[in-house]
Amino acid sequence: MNTRSGQAASGSLAVKELSKKTWSDFEAVLGKNGGARGCWCMHWRLSIAEWTEGKGEGNKRAMSRLAQRKPVPGVVVYESNTPVAWCSLGPRSEFPRLERSPLLANIDDEPVCAITCIYVQRKHRGSGLLPAILEAVCEYAASAGYTTAEGYPIEPREGKRAGADTAMTGIASAFLAAGFSEVARPRDDRPIMRRKLSPAG
Repeated sequence: MNTRSGQAASGSLAVKELSKKTWSDFEAVLGKNGGARGCWCMHWRLSIAEWTEGKGEGNKRAMSRLAQRKPVPGVVVYESNTPVAWCSLGPRSEFPRLERSPLLANIDDEPVCAITCIYVQRKHRGSGLLPAILEAVCEYAASAGYTTAEGYPIEPREGKRAGADTAMTGIASAFLAAGFSEVARPRDDRPIMRRKLSPAG
């Protein structure tokens, strides 16, 4: 990890913090719609009324402002210098809607790096990249000083696929493959998963 430039590499994937320099790559990953329905990854950061009012350009401007401050709102993931995914992460306190969620309520007082969204660029979906993306993101989180990563994936019911809106938090099998363990299950299809992070270097 190069903490000065906010970069990390894990295998064939590299991670860079969202900033003015990487904003165009973030746009390339999320596409013209800003992910699902004009979200621009503000779902967990705003109330539903604020999110709906800002849908599209308003949410995009809000994320652009976040990209200019610390802690960074997330990272862009690259494969061979091509942006392939976006991951929203940070302290749980940075995600007010997550904090208020009765389903995903905080299970204890342990400080965690909350991984709230993993958005894979459309043409790279179904390629099996999710575990490697999570590995690279955890490497970055460790370098940023976090000791525990926490995710809120969906575990699709048998015979069903997760829809775009529910899959944004990731798929449970990918978290397991990346070394996460289940620590709670508030609903049969929604585990809360954690992974201890090794200090960088």
